Amino acid sequence: MEYLSNILFVIVLIAGIGFFARNVKRLSRNIKLGKDVDVSDNTSQRWKNMAKIALGQSKMVVRPIAGFLHIIVYVGFIIINIEVVEIILDGILGTHRLFAPLGVVYDALIGSFEILAILVIVAVTIFWIRRNVIRIKRFMKPEMAGWPKEDGNLILYIELVLMTLFLTMNGADYQLQQMGAAHYTEAGSFPVSQYIAPLFEGMSISSLILVERTAWWIHIIGILCFLNYLYYSKHLHILLAFPNTYYGKLVPKGQFKNSDAVTAEVKLMMDPSADPFAAPAEDAEEPAKFGASDVTDLSWVQLLNSYTCTECGRCTDECPANQTGKKLSPRKIMMDTRDRLTEVGKNIDANNGTFVDDGKQLLDGYISPEELWACTTCNACVEACPVSIDPLSIIMDMRQYLVMEQSAAPTDLNNMMGNIENNGAPWPFNQMDRLNWAKEE
Repeated sequence: MEYLSNILFVIVLIAGIGFFARNVKRLSRNIKLGKDVDVSDNTSQRWKNMAKIALGQSKMVVRPIAGFLHIIVYVGFIIINIEVVEIILDGILGTHRLFAPLGVVYDALIGSFEILAILVIVAVTIFWIRRNVIRIKRFMKPEMAGWPKEDGNLILYIELVLMTLFLTMNGADYQLQQMGAAHYTEAGSFPVSQYIAPLFEGMSISSLILVERTAWWIHIIGILCFLNYLYYSKHLHILLAFPNTYYGKLVPKGQFKNSDAVTAEVKLMMDPSADPFAAPAEDAEEPAKFGASDVTDLSWVQLLNSYTCTECGRCTDECPANQTGKKLSPRKIMMDTRDRLTEVGKNIDANNGTFVDDGKQLLDGYISPEELWACTTCNACVEACPVSIDPLSIIMDMRQYLVMEQSAAPTDLNNMMGNIENNGAPWPFNQMDRLNWAKEE
């Protein structure tokens, strides 16, 4: 019976980490469904971007209030979880406050943890008010109804509960230390929870131990549950912001990539030795698909983008098409891509590792041509994203599919391309008449 608690803790820990590992495996599998793309260039710049944007939160503070509050939650989440290391070791070894011999250093750590915990509680409360009372416009868009709104609130509740449990655990621990309880030697500085301790006055040592142990157990189980909840939540960006900013686009935002398939066709046309009427070789690969109609047509970086989306709505808030009432929402583009990718992943899981055609695709099933053609390609969404997501690349790939595979461009665009083909310019005038306007009085 002496080691029952330790054994139970190890079982809980292994189960939590095991489920997390399974989710990471699924996540990696889904991302790898995308096409391969070479992002091995300019590694030094990529490391700088990751340090500046993901670690340094440089694009978050563009909006000072939300940025400052997010930094508090972000730093609190990272630093307070250092304490999780001690909790895990205590749970395995049966010790209590294993790092207490660090003395003054330990006092400073626990004190900073507590101050950050109360700051996180304040920040989370303000975030909740902004979402549910003030109802900031970007959180009220159509794509945020239902689960996205519930997810945003649920994560705030989880963070609030975890921080409250942390302070309750410390408050009971502090009171036990003052009472000279066995196994609760004086250690740590408690600048916040010492004011909670009076709530426990009059309680027996056994009752206080029950409070402290209950808070301790629920706190660590809550953290493990939170870790596994990430896979189903927009808060995957906690883990994926770092690789996503590393693999972010380095070329100027107005520079679009050339299609490999089109480049190959042009080279063939310009090769004087090529026979345009020659039949393809028997072992020749099937013609490349132009653009993208489903998630497997996108690159793995674009799929990583979709899982990294924070649903903050800054991209949609800056989008001129959305501001003028068009259906396009860059945030929805990323959310739809992620939802479709998740659906494809579930299909593969249900069919023993093989995708069975479900009659659906990203285009039309999730994203409409109307949304795609509303885009002005201004890159405002790309510039606004705090974690280097590129919604425009997905929009352009799907547009390419519409034009080159389905000939489904809008009438005005078809007219323009016809004029370029026939007249060498977007205007419906031949080259001889193009300057006639200048002769008019």
